[in-house]
Amino acid sequence: MSEIQGGTAARPAAVLAVLAAAQFVVVLSTSVVNVALPAIRDQVGLSGAGMTWVINAYGLAFGALLLLGGRLADLVGRRRVLIAGLTVFVVAAVLAALSTTPAELVVARAVQGAGAAAIAPASLALVMQVFPPGPRRGRALGVWGAVSGAGGAAGVLLGGVLTESLGWQSVFWTSALGAAAVLVAAPFLVPASASDRHGLKGLDLVGAVTVTTALVVLVHGLTTAGHDGWTDPWVLAAWPVAGVLLALFLAAERRHPAPLLPPRLLGAGSVAPANLVMALLGAVWVGLFYFLPLYQQQVLGDGPLRAGVSQLPLAAANMLGSALAPRLARRLGASPALAAGLAALAAGLVWLAGISPHGTFAGDVLGPTVLIGLGLGIAFVQLTAAAVAGVPAVDAGLASGLVNTTRQLGGAVGLAVLGTLAASRTATLAAGHSHEAALTGGYRAAFLVSAAVAAAGAALTPLLARRPPPPHRPDAADQPGAGQPSFTASKFTATTKENRS
Repeated sequence: MSEIQGGTAARPAAVLAVLAAAQFVVVLSTSVVNVALPAIRDQVGLSGAGMTWVINAYGLAFGALLLLGGRLADLVGRRRVLIAGLTVFVVAAVLAALSTTPAELVVARAVQGAGAAAIAPASLALVMQVFPPGPRRGRALGVWGAVSGAGGAAGVLLGGVLTESLGWQSVFWTSALGAAAVLVAAPFLVPASASDRHGLKGLDLVGAVTVTTALVVLVHGLTTAGHDGWTDPWVLAAWPVAGVLLALFLAAERRHPAPLLPPRLLGAGSVAPANLVMALLGAVWVGLFYFLPLYQQQVLGDGPLRAGVSQLPLAAANMLGSALAPRLARRLGASPALAAGLAALAAGLVWLAGISPHGTFAGDVLGPTVLIGLGLGIAFVQLTAAAVAGVPAVDAGLASGLVNTTRQLGGAVGLAVLGTLAASRTATLAAGHSHEAALTGGYRAAFLVSAAVAAAGAALTPLLARRPPPPHRPDAADQPGAGQPSFTASKFTATTKENRS
């Protein structure tokens, strides 16, 4: 392990366990509420739109604030931002559990998403800090990918179990307890870094405000389109407003001596193409976990608990794929391993598109979701590694925030498009088919388009391999992250030789 400024003597495995647990809690909280929504609606008095905003408020704040969270991690200190994010997350989860009105619950979820936007980039940057390029980082990212994938599936399972046994409030109490456990361990086990000695003097406030507001407007427009349609006035207004704000952001970046999103970041290593493919993977990821439980509950007739338990094979396959990803990279090379993962994902989605209105879990869902889980695990680990390859240590938090942002935005765009497509197909089939058959037709269309998106991502993987490593430029001694290794692109594009040594 590289020397960490002001750090601890904790073993890297213990540090990784804490950071992976933080990521697990963040991902879990994106899906654990889904199954509890009907119970929340009945007791809190949510409308249909209110139910949607219990989910969207978290995702909106999370996606919009990730870049800012990543930059704060680089400037203020990754451990400090991680601890602050966990604190906000715990308080917001408690407030959500105590909510008695829709407004209280939606605001609490938004604050919880803001905490998650600090946790996610800070924890990933710390993983990169603790594990230098090589086989150990590959294994660490395998664990990271496993808990990220398992968190989504576990959220559905845990939400069903908790809601049926202890009530909907237990969903939020569990999130609070999980984050609190990480919060207690972090100061003792997670190392500090040189950036913890610096402050906010380099923060690009104009850039932070304009890009955060632009992302809020954009994500709000996309999530609104998912249930109100693409011609809704708020949706139509979102595009020009977001465009103007993004133009102001770019203008501010050209003038600021330390911009929030420096051009060097997108030009480093494989950052730009990796984030493009991650956006495509995000669209597929979010769409899968949205439509699959709907098919199981609305067509197959599964209850919340059974629908949750049925996610376990997918979660197990995802964890296996994440563990296999470093080994595949050693044998095939990183870019071919990524292409293989995305191809497996696409094949699984094509297989899943064969679902029937009279199907069964064993006959229609089990096989495809195992293949999908393997592909997701492999692809996520490889893309995460590629998105920080070639990034100077001073920008590690920002790069981590960027890759999470593109995944969130990709998910918002994908769900809006896939939701509209599925609804349109269902409406077309409704006249001459049963309700279950019409719904199944919509889900089939969504899975087929998702397969095409995954295949497009696989076709783009050569762009990652062709990126040459940037020239070595040591960080200045007075910069945040000085004394820490930079993340060279060659470690992604030439993993075969390196990891065999």
